[in-house]
Amino acid sequence: MEKNENRLLIKGEIIMKKKRNLIIGLVVVVIIAIAGYFSFGGAKTSKSETVTVGLMSGSKQDDAIWKKVAETAKDKYNITLKFKKFTDYSQPNKALTSGSVDLNAFQHYAFLDAWNKANKTNIVAIGKTFITPIRLYSNKIKKVSQISDGATIAIPNDATNESRALFVLKNAGLITLKPDTKLATVKSIAKNPKNLKIKELDASQTARSLSDVTAAVINGNYAQSAGIDYKSAIYVEPVNKDSEQWINIIAANKKDKDKKVYKEVVKAFQTETTKKAIKKAYGTSELAAWDIKLN
Repeated sequence: MEKNENRLLIKGEIIMKKKRNLIIGLVVVVIIAIAGYFSFGGAKTSKSETVTVGLMSGSKQDDAIWKKVAETAKDKYNITLKFKKFTDYSQPNKALTSGSVDLNAFQHYAFLDAWNKANKTNIVAIGKTFITPIRLYSNKIKKVSQISDGATIAIPNDATNESRALFVLKNAGLITLKPDTKLATVKSIAKNPKNLKIKELDASQTARSLSDVTAAVINGNYAQSAGIDYKSAIYVEPVNKDSEQWINIIAANKKDKDKKVYKEVVKAFQTETTKKAIKKAYGTSELAAWDIKLN
């Protein structure tokens, strides 16, 4: 009887020991899994990274937007964003090519395409940011249908903005362009049923021309500088396939386009927090563009 009791006691101890070892093993697995999550796949990269972004010297509104992006980058991805600001539009892409900045965010697709062709560079877009629809303004009429035969319309004369302005007139139903036109000039006009006179001016002069012309296509920054309320426009550039080329972007050198840290900077920009910051700063004069459906 005593031997049987000893056997049962020993057997029970063996079972308890196995259970204890199993529990210890499970705890170790959980600890390793948690450590692996924060080391390799967690919400925040364990290693701190610094990324320098080239920007144009902008407004307080732009600074407020990028401040929000920087906060998201730091909190979610452990990335510190530094900014290098420029005053000339030729500088940010040169800085990117030379390596003095890691990314830049100042241009749209059309500008980048023209830059790469002219300078034989390999800069690519890695994420959309926003679009600032260009607008048609007038001091003489209240709507597009009031534009009369032979009216004079002022547009910017630089290649990129001239093309954009002509696409605006096309979408407003005032002209048609030749098929497959990408970079439009006045020679690209296929039909001009109202015989409109297109007056090409330096972009900075389009706002001043409003007293002399029926209407003018004016870039947002020049309209703002002239004190023109963007809500007074008689036509707003639609966000569609024609205007996709005017969406602003974050750009990188082609060799760096797949770097995880750069993709995370894009993710830090493309958030609801950023979208709210854009709306707070600019109302509807500037639109978050990364999730816009293009018709």
